[in-house]
Amino acid sequence: MKHFLYLLPILFYFSCTKNEDKCLDGSDLEVSVDGFVKPYIDKSEAVGIAIGVFKGGKPFLQKAYGLADIELNVKLPMNASFEIGSVTKQFTAVAILQLAEQKKLTLEDDLKKYLKFETGKRKVTIRQLLSHTSGIKGYTELPSFKTLSIQKHSRDTLLRIVEKEQFDFEPGEALIYNNTAFFMLGLIIEKVSGLSYEAYVKKNLFDKAGMSNSYYCSENKITKNRAHGYDKVDRGLVRAAYLDHTWPYAAGSLCSTVEDLGKWNNALHHGKILNEKSYKEFLTPVSLNDGTVTRYAKGITVTEWKGKRLIEHGGGINGFLSQNSYFPNDDISIIVLMNTTSISPRNIADKVADLIFKNLEPVRRTQFSGDIGKFTGNYKGRGRGQDIDVKISKNVSNLLLTVGKGQPQPLQYIRDNLWTDGNNIYLFKQENGRITELRMDQVYGYLILKRK
Repeated sequence: MKHFLYLLPILFYFSCTKNEDKCLDGSDLEVSVDGFVKPYIDKSEAVGIAIGVFKGGKPFLQKAYGLADIELNVKLPMNASFEIGSVTKQFTAVAILQLAEQKKLTLEDDLKKYLKFETGKRKVTIRQLLSHTSGIKGYTELPSFKTLSIQKHSRDTLLRIVEKEQFDFEPGEALIYNNTAFFMLGLIIEKVSGLSYEAYVKKNLFDKAGMSNSYYCSENKITKNRAHGYDKVDRGLVRAAYLDHTWPYAAGSLCSTVEDLGKWNNALHHGKILNEKSYKEFLTPVSLNDGTVTRYAKGITVTEWKGKRLIEHGGGINGFLSQNSYFPNDDISIIVLMNTTSISPRNIADKVADLIFKNLEPVRRTQFSGDIGKFTGNYKGRGRGQDIDVKISKNVSNLLLTVGKGQPQPLQYIRDNLWTDGNNIYLFKQENGRITELRMDQVYGYLILKRK
């Protein structure tokens, strides 16, 4: 397959002050980004990739690589729209918070106040739906969803299927990424606002942020400048598997562009969408019932990347991957949209961030000096869609983590009983001098595994 590099970048420049040691200009960044992105296109690892970098709401670099359509050999335009998958969740969360501002609901409301759904006498709050801590079974992990995903039924059909399933955990006890919860939030938005989810998002989010090229995705509507999606399988690239957009809904059915997501970040993080109190609530990571603070807030994660505060979320849906990263202390957004399910858009965004934030001090790790053998053993607990088994072994002075039949991964010591693999954080809980539990903070999940 012949590939094209779409050479119409939009470049702007950060202004430098006397106190700044270095200032990266747009042309430097463009050349460097080309160096690692173009090979993905040339080697058919991705069909098309659009990248945007924004500073203070203004574009610093916008560039599109590759194709929007392989079969017709159509170059990917910079204003191409993509399905953004779970980046949708932050829009859903903000919509809920707007309705809370209007006193139409509270985050402590029981979902049964708005929806007919059997919970076995459990109270599940809107707050828990927003933070993946409800314990309700995720519908995308159910075997029956493969058949349902290509059919069109009323949305109540999904609720009737899920309510027959056992809870993965009691509400508030853990955090397992959950599309059912955000599906429910979409239904709550419709009931409380009197508008369809699509209409509410357009009127109260897209229009307010000036996002004129964003919309609710459709599996059959013809949309100008919409990129076609592709999946990467063993035999190569294929057209994206069919998916009826009845089902991703408020968990993953929005479409947008790099430019529009830049506008969204600028409006959202500068007080144009939520008031100050609601914005703070939006970014407050959820705490579990035992007081454990996670790194997932409400449709968004709040973490650190190489010592810098990072607000981010990624997305994946048939044929498309997305990443929206925002560094609040620098007011910089990095957005990556792809029409291929292959390489990680988060990795691309991180590489761009490395180019922008030069000379960051690496996180220094200390060596564990105690009895490393006390951590070793086998641990089991509930993961996303299935139970997971984890083996902890040792190698001289380091721990090795093996999930299921995967390869052992080295862990680095942080302090006390905390270890990390660079992204995930592992806490070994100790009782009466013995390790009894492994807690896995995966950012998008907080899993609790018992030692066997």
